[in-house]
Amino acid sequence: MPSADITRSRIWQARTALLALVAGALIPLTVAGLRSLLWLVLGIAGLALAAVGVWWTLAHTGVVRACGAAVSVAVPFTVLALYAAYGMLGPALVSLGLWMLAVAAARSAVAPRHRAGTSAPAQTPAEKPCRPWILMNPRSGGGKVDRFHLVDKALATGASVTLLGIGQQDVVELARRAVREGADLLAVAGGDGTQALVAEVAHEHDLPFVVIPAGTRNHFALDLGLDRDDPAAALDAVTDGLELRVDLGFAADRVFVNNASFGTYAAVVADPAYRQAKARTALQDLPELLTGDASHRLRMRSGEHRADALQAVLVSNNPYRSVVGPHGGRRERLDSGLLGVLCVHVDNTAQAVRAVRGGRSTGFTRLTGKEVVVDADTDTVPVGIDGEHVTLPAPVVCRIAPGALRVRVPRHRPGTPKSRAATDWRRVARLARGLA
Repeated sequence: MPSADITRSRIWQARTALLALVAGALIPLTVAGLRSLLWLVLGIAGLALAAVGVWWTLAHTGVVRACGAAVSVAVPFTVLALYAAYGMLGPALVSLGLWMLAVAAARSAVAPRHRAGTSAPAQTPAEKPCRPWILMNPRSGGGKVDRFHLVDKALATGASVTLLGIGQQDVVELARRAVREGADLLAVAGGDGTQALVAEVAHEHDLPFVVIPAGTRNHFALDLGLDRDDPAAALDAVTDGLELRVDLGFAADRVFVNNASFGTYAAVVADPAYRQAKARTALQDLPELLTGDASHRLRMRSGEHRADALQAVLVSNNPYRSVVGPHGGRRERLDSGLLGVLCVHVDNTAQAVRAVRGGRSTGFTRLTGKEVVVDADTDTVPVGIDGEHVTLPAPVVCRIAPGALRVRVPRHRPGTPKSRAATDWRRVARLARGLA
C-alpha cells in the first residue's frame, strides 16, 4: 500500500521517470546492439573535443585560436553527420528526449512541497511614501525608459524623477541631494551598477529602495522575483508594495547588490574599449589573463580557506546556485547572511574541459563565508562592482551586512524559479514502489 503522505501523482511521476530512463537506454541497444556503446563513446569524445576547442579559442591567439574555433564548430557537426549517415541520429534524438522526460518527471516527483516563506525574506505591507524619488537612465537596456513610458508612469505615482544625462554625473551625490530635499523612498530605473550606488545611499539613511528593471540584465531584479520584461510593473511597489529586508555586500567601503569580481573579468571591464565592443575586447584580453604571468595573480582567504595563484575571484551577495547551466548566476535567496565565493584557477586544456563538463575540477573552488579577503602583489586591485570598474587598495576585505537594505517590491510579481538539485534516483525508485 502507498504511504499516506505520498500523492498518487508523485507515484506515477516516479514510475514515468523510470520507464523513460529504461526506454531511452533500450532504443539504441535495439537499433545497434552493443555497437551503441561505441556511439555513446563517440558522442562523449565529441563533447570533450568541442570543449578543448572553446578553451583554445579563449586562451590563445593567432593560429591556435583559429584552430580552436574550427574544432569547436566542426566536431559537433561531424559527430551529427556520422550519426545520420549510419542511421543513429533518430534513435539518439529519441533517447535524448526520453532521458530529458525522465529527469523532468523525477525532479517533479521528489520536489519538496512548497512552504510559504521558507526561502523568501519576510514581507510586510509598506506605507505609501510622501516624497518618492526615482533616478532613471534613459540609455539603459537599449532605451527601456522611453519604450515603456516610465517617466510618465512614475510621475503619475507622485514621484519626483531625475534623468541621468550623457555626462559623468555623480549618482551617489544625486541620491544624497534627494535625501537632503526630503525624499523618503529611493528608486532606480537602470542597470545593476547604478542600482548599487543608490542602494548604498538608501542603506546609509535606512530608506526603502525600489528596483525598476530597466537595464540589460538586471540580475538583482530577477532574484527579487521582478518581471524584467515589464519594468513598469515595478512602479506598483511605490504606491502599494511589500517590504523585504535583504543583505548587502561590501568590497572595502563599496556596496554591491550582485557581486564584486576580481581578476580576469575585472581586467576586461577596466579596458576602455569594453563599453564600445564588449565581445571583441574580451576575446582580445582573455588569452593574457588566462595563461599570462602567474606572479600577478590573486590570493584569497576566508576563515580557514586559502587559495593562491588565482586568475579570478567572484564574491557574490549570497551564494549563486551554480556556475554554469540554466540557473548559472542565479541566487536562491538574498537573506542568508553569507557571501558566495568562486575562485578560478585554470591553466591548461584538461582543467578547462573538466570545468566545462561540470565534473570534479581543480579549476573551480566554491565556498561561502561572512568575510573574504582578496589580495595581490600590487598596491591596488581592479574590481568589477556589479559590472562597473573601480580600483581599490589591496588587500580588499569583502563582507556581508545581513538585512541591511529595505527593498520594496510589488505585491504581485513572477517570483524566482525553484532550484534544481541533483536528482535522487534511489528516492525516485522508492516513490515508484509507493514508499516515502
